[in-house]
Amino acid sequence: MKRSIGIALLMSIAFFTKAQDAPQPPSIEDRLKHTKEVIEKNLQLTPAQEKQLLQAYTDFFNEMDKLHKIAPPPPPPPPPPPPAMDPKVKEQFEKLVKERDEKMKQVLNEEQYKKYLEATKKMHPRQPGGKDGTPPPPPPPPEPTEVTVVNQPDDPVPTTETKP
Repeated sequence: MKRSIGIALLMSIAFFTKAQDAPQPPSIEDRLKHTKEVIEKNLQLTPAQEKQLLQAYTDFFNEMDKLHKIAPPPPPPPPPPPPAMDPKVKEQFEKLVKERDEKMKQVLNEEQYKKYLEATKKMHPRQPGGKDGTPPPPPPPPEPTEVTVVNQPDDPVPTTETKP
């Protein structure tokens, strides 16, 4: 009996922990509360201005939520570049490679040596970036796509059209 209660407890803890992994965006009410605090702190508004401003933000947050529901999530950030190799270690590494290649040159004929060099390039392709270990320049940004939101008066969920 105690064992089954313990298992059920562990399973419920695992379930609730998993449910908490995905961060939820703040509610519209929370965003409005924060907006109101910032506005009151920085602007001297009349009650009518404040009401109009908060209504504009309410409309804005509602439309943003609709767009977030239909928009794909952003791509994950690129991984950080690998650390640059210590120049002293890199120099020793290059020296070893030259010594190995000299030994190969003594064993192989000229044609074999050329093929050997081509094969080693394929086995160990150069890492992207410069010789100093700096990362390569970032790729160009993706082509923008045009998303048109078509709101129907009685439709709670907007219809979208995507054009490349």
